[in-house]
Amino acid sequence: MTAETVKTNLLGLTQSKLEEFFISIGEKKFRAQQVMKWIHHFGVDNFDEMSNVSKALRERLKACAEIRGPEVVSCDFSADGTRKWVVRVSSGSCVETVYIPDGKRGTLCVSSQAGCALDCSFCSTGKQGFNSDLTVAEIIGQVWLAAKSFNSVPAKSDRAITNVVMMGMGEPLLNFNNVMDSMNLMMDDLGYGLSKRRVTLSTSGVVPAMRRMIGLTDVSLAVSLHAPNDALRNELVPINKKYPLKELLAAIHDYMSTLSDKSRVVTIEYTLLKGINDQPEHAEQMIALLRDVPCKINLIPFNPFPGSGYERPSNNAIRRFQVMLLEKGFNTTVRKTRGDDIDAACGQLVGQVQDRTRRSARYRDQQQQNSEAEPVKVMGMAS
Repeated sequence: MTAETVKTNLLGLTQSKLEEFFISIGEKKFRAQQVMKWIHHFGVDNFDEMSNVSKALRERLKACAEIRGPEVVSCDFSADGTRKWVVRVSSGSCVETVYIPDGKRGTLCVSSQAGCALDCSFCSTGKQGFNSDLTVAEIIGQVWLAAKSFNSVPAKSDRAITNVVMMGMGEPLLNFNNVMDSMNLMMDDLGYGLSKRRVTLSTSGVVPAMRRMIGLTDVSLAVSLHAPNDALRNELVPINKKYPLKELLAAIHDYMSTLSDKSRVVTIEYTLLKGINDQPEHAEQMIALLRDVPCKINLIPFNPFPGSGYERPSNNAIRRFQVMLLEKGFNTTVRKTRGDDIDAACGQLVGQVQDRTRRSARYRDQQQQNSEAEPVKVMGMAS
């Protein structure tokens, strides 16, 4: 397709950008509201179904625009009700989207990049390397596809998606503009009408981008901490070498202090690794580190993957760590492992990334060296 015939994908346009589109083709901007409802409220991707849009405009839209979500490659179902979609994006890579049901809550975990530009040592996504940022249409398209699969777009009373978390593949704040637009669509009443409390952005600590968020959005914030001191966090979360804990905590404070609802807190994500960051001294360091941070702490037992080099702590060690935090007044929960039978648990998302770095090749080489040196110990999946 030549540049002259490329169609505008309306799925990825916020209300203001869709208004600009209609003005650019000589139409009134109120058309944006009509079309947004058809796309996001009714899951329509065929202009002929838009009954309150004139036939002439529908024909014009078919010539210059489209509504195209990512291609669904597969959809897997876990015994616990979790669903995982593998979708192909324009770069040719595949990313993963996970739906986690929990009572009346239905949380959709959305990817923002094909692969991940960071290399957290315990995350299988990071081992796949990095290919590309996802477009707005590819990010919001994951919500659109999932909602359609449940027949649960906002116009329906049986909506299954109540929460969206930007915790899938990739570091959301390294795809800043596209993620901001996508979250705006999630919260727009003409989009998916989700509360700012029910849209969560999770970051490993890209401090400058955290500060850019101030005044642009007021979504819920989650921070992947995973270590209570700089030395250990430098090993587990390498971006800490650039933005150490002092700077990260200051950025958290600055963002949270601008929110109008002062009862809101940041979620601290902490993956527990056997013998690495799960000891009593680590809990004590966490208590001191977060003493003045209004937060809730989400402990995540490690979900092993082949060649990771890490193990899941015992249930006793997990409980001991939790109790130490609870006794000091921290709201601390242990995340249930969901979807591990379809590799949909936290830290297990890998997709099919056409790596533009050498990271995935280095990881495969290391695995090969390890297998030649000694038999590989196959770890059981977390329960």
